[in-house]
Amino acid sequence: MNKKIIALSVFVGLSSAFSAFAASDNTITFQGEVTDQTCAVTVNGNAVSPVVLLPTVSISDFASSTTAGATNFEVGVSGCAVETTDREISTVFVGNQVTASGNLGNTGSAGDVEIQILDTAGTVIDFTSYFTGDADLTLTAGETSASANYTAQYYS
Repeated sequence: MNKKIIALSVFVGLSSAFSAFAASDNTITFQGEVTDQTCAVTVNGNAVSPVVLLPTVSISDFASSTTAGATNFEVGVSGCAVETTDREISTVFVGNQVTASGNLGNTGSAGDVEIQILDTAGTVIDFTSYFTGDADLTLTAGETSASANYTAQYYS
């Protein structure tokens, strides 16, 4: 009986050593940020999974123009700390399916149709380069929210 206990003890001891070695290859990454100001970012008032819904258009709408269905949308910040002076906020847009012409690609069946985004001045944003809308939003002194209007439209 003592031999069985000793053999079991050796097996348990070796098993523990192997599992300790197996765990030593793991890497844990911690990310975070400490800031003096945090604001909630919204699109058309939605902070979670916002959607900008463009209208249904006919292919004939592109007969006389390369764009159709222009739709305004609002990017805003809210819940910001009150500032004593105006604070300029820059907007950054990044596309995950960018076409050669710098527009957003279409994953639907209308493969030749792209989406253009226009900045606050009405200029088409070229997604092939990094876009930062410098001071698109201004958080006015004493206010806790601000917004800016952009446009999305079909392009063909």
